[in-house]
Amino acid sequence: MWLGVWLGVLFGFIAGVACGIAAAGVSLRSIPVAVLVALIAAGSMSGSYTQERAAATMGAPVPVGPVEFEGRVAEDDGPMRPAVVHPEMLRTDDGWRRWSGPAVGVGPVPQEPLVAGQRIRVVGTMRAAPRRIRGDPVAGRVTVHRVEVVGMAGGPLFAVGNAARDRVRSILDLNHRAQALVAGFLIGDTTGLSRRDLDQLRRSGLTHFVAVSGSNVALFLAAWWALTALAGVGPRRRFVLGTMGLAIFVVITRWEASVLRAAFMAATVLGGAATGIVVDTWVAVGVAGAALLLVNGQLAMDVGFQLSVAATLGILTGSGMFSGRSPRMVWATLGAACAAQIAVMPILLFHFGTVPLMSPIANVLSAPLVTASTVSGAVAVVVGWAPAAAVSSALASAVLGIAGVAAKWPQLGPVAVAGVIGLGVLTRLRRSRPFAVAGTAAVVAFAVIAPVPLPDSPTAVFLDVGQGDATLLRDPSGRVALVDGGADPLVLSEALRRHRIGRIDVVVATHGDIDHVGGLAGIVEDHAIGRLWVPDHPDPGHELERVVDEASAVGVPIDRVEPGLSYRLGSITIEAIGPRRRYAARNDGSVVLWVDAGRTLLLAGDIGAVAQRELSPLEPNVLLVPHHGSASTDRGWLAATAGEIAVVSVGQNTYGHPAPEVMATLAAVGVEVFTTMAEGDVAIDLGSP
Repeated sequence: MWLGVWLGVLFGFIAGVACGIAAAGVSLRSIPVAVLVALIAAGSMSGSYTQERAAATMGAPVPVGPVEFEGRVAEDDGPMRPAVVHPEMLRTDDGWRRWSGPAVGVGPVPQEPLVAGQRIRVVGTMRAAPRRIRGDPVAGRVTVHRVEVVGMAGGPLFAVGNAARDRVRSILDLNHRAQALVAGFLIGDTTGLSRRDLDQLRRSGLTHFVAVSGSNVALFLAAWWALTALAGVGPRRRFVLGTMGLAIFVVITRWEASVLRAAFMAATVLGGAATGIVVDTWVAVGVAGAALLLVNGQLAMDVGFQLSVAATLGILTGSGMFSGRSPRMVWATLGAACAAQIAVMPILLFHFGTVPLMSPIANVLSAPLVTASTVSGAVAVVVGWAPAAAVSSALASAVLGIAGVAAKWPQLGPVAVAGVIGLGVLTRLRRSRPFAVAGTAAVVAFAVIAPVPLPDSPTAVFLDVGQGDATLLRDPSGRVALVDGGADPLVLSEALRRHRIGRIDVVVATHGDIDHVGGLAGIVEDHAIGRLWVPDHPDPGHELERVVDEASAVGVPIDRVEPGLSYRLGSITIEAIGPRRRYAARNDGSVVLWVDAGRTLLLAGDIGAVAQRELSPLEPNVLLVPHHGSASTDRGWLAATAGEIAVVSVGQNTYGHPAPEVMATLAAVGVEVFTTMAEGDVAIDLGSP
C-alpha cells in the first residue's frame, strides 16, 4: 500500500491504472500476487487522489485584499502557525453568499487561539499563499484584523475532546517548562515548550514521548476500560465504548499521525476480540497502516507517521533482543529502544542527516519517568489534585534534564551509522564478536572524545544565521569569542555545533535588536561562558535583558562596554572603540569592536551614518558591513573604511538588505565582498599577512 501511494504521488492516476491491469493479468495464475498488486493499485489511486487534491487546493484562486468570511476551523493555530480554516460564507457587496472556497491559513491569533471545530467569522486581509500547514494544503493566508467565534465545536466528539484539552490547559501552567512537557505527554500539546526544548528532545531521541503514541493510547484505554468495567458493561458494548473512547482521544490529541496509527491498531484488536477473532500485533499494524494510507495518502509523506510505523515494526522485530537477562524491565526497555532506533535510522538520516548516539540510553532512563509523569499528570487533571501535578512536574523536569545532557552528545552521520550497523552484524558471528565489540566501542569513543579541530591561525567566522549577525573569533589556542548570535537560538546552536564550539570565553552583544541577540537566549544552558559584554544603553530591549538575566543567574561576569575596554583572546586582541557617547537610536549605540590578530577586523553592529561619522578614521583589513548593508550607512565613510575584504551578514528579508547603493560603493572601491546568504559561513584568516 505504501509503495502504491508513492507511485501514485510520483506518476499520478496512470500508475493506479497500470497496477490494476497488472492485478487482473496475474489473478488467474497467483492469487497472493494478485492481492499484492491490487494493494499497490489501491495505494496508487490514493496517492494520485491526494496529490491532485493538494494541487487543486493550492492552485485555487482566493479573493485578494480586504475580506470577510465565515468558516470552520480544521486545525488549531499555534504560536508560530496559522489555523487551517475551510470557508463556507463570503460577504460581498450584495450580502452574504455561500463560498466553498479552498482551505486558507488564518492567524495566528494570540488573543483568542482558534480551536478545531469552531465556526468563526474573520475580518482581515487575504493574499495568495499556497503551502501546507501540518500537511494540509491551503491556497491563501489571512492577516486577521478581527475574529469572532460564531459557533462552538461541532459534534459530540469535538465537544468532549475540546473540553478535555481545555481541562488539561487550565490545570497545567504551560508557561512552566516541566508542566508544558506534561501537556505534551498527555495530549501532544507542545505549544508551551520552547524551540530549544523541542530541539533537545529531538537530538536526544525523546521526541516520540510528546508525539503521543501507543503507550499513551494504552494508558488511556486502560483507564477507559476500568470505568466501563465498573459500570458492568458487556464485551461487545465495551468494544463500542472503547472505539468511541479512541475516537475522542484522537480528537483530544489532534489526530497526530502516531495517534492515528496506535488508535487504529487498538480498534483492530478490539474488533477482533468482540467478534472472536484473534488479531496479533503484526496483523494489527498491517491493517492499520494500510487502511490509513488508503484513506489518506498524505500520511505516506508524513515524517511522524513514517517514524511511528517504523518504530513499531522495529519493536515487534527486536523486542526479544535481550530476553532472559535481568533485571528484565531494564533489558526489555533497552531492547525495545535499540530495536526502535535501528528501525527509524534510515528515516532520521533521510530527513535530518543524523541519528542521536545516546537515544537508547536516554530512552531507558526516561521511559519510567514519562510513564509515571503521564499517570500522575492525568490524575491531577481529572481530580484537580495539586500534589499529583507537583509530582508530574518534577518527573517531567528530570526528563528535560536527561534530554539536555543527551542532546550534547554527538550525532552520528550516515558513515558512522553504517559502521556501527556493520559492526553490530559482525557481533552475531561468534569468531568475529570480540573484534566487532572492540570496533563498535572505538567508533563510539571516537564520536564522543574526538578532538576539536583548531584553526592554524587566528580566524574570524561570519556565521550564516539568516537575517542577522553572529561572528566567531577563533584562536589556535582553542579560545573563542562570539559577537552577537542572530535571531534564532536553534540556528545559532546548529552553527556552533558545525564548528564544534564548547566553551566560549567572551560573548559580546552589540545591541538589543532581536536579529543580534535573539539567538543568545539560553546560550548559558549549552555552553560555559567566560564573560558577557553588553552596551551601556538606557533601553537595552527585552531580548537583551533576558540574556543578561540568564547570564546573571548562573554567575557569568557582565561588563558594560565603554571605549577602551579590551580582552586578550590568545593571539587576538579585542578592543571596544564605541559607542562614543549615548545615542537616542539603539542602533547607533551598538558596541563597536576593533579586532587585531596581525590583520585587523572592524565589527560595528548596526551603527548608522551618525555614529559612523563620529568614529576615528579607520582602515581595517576586513570589515563587517554595518546593519547588514542597510542604506543607513554613510557611503563616504564606507568607501574610506572598507579595506581588502567586506562581509555582509544577511538572509532573506523584506528590508532591502543589502542596499544596492551600498553594494555599488563596495564594488567601486574594489573590495572583495562576501555575503552569508550566498556563501554560507564565511571564514577569513586574521593571521599576519
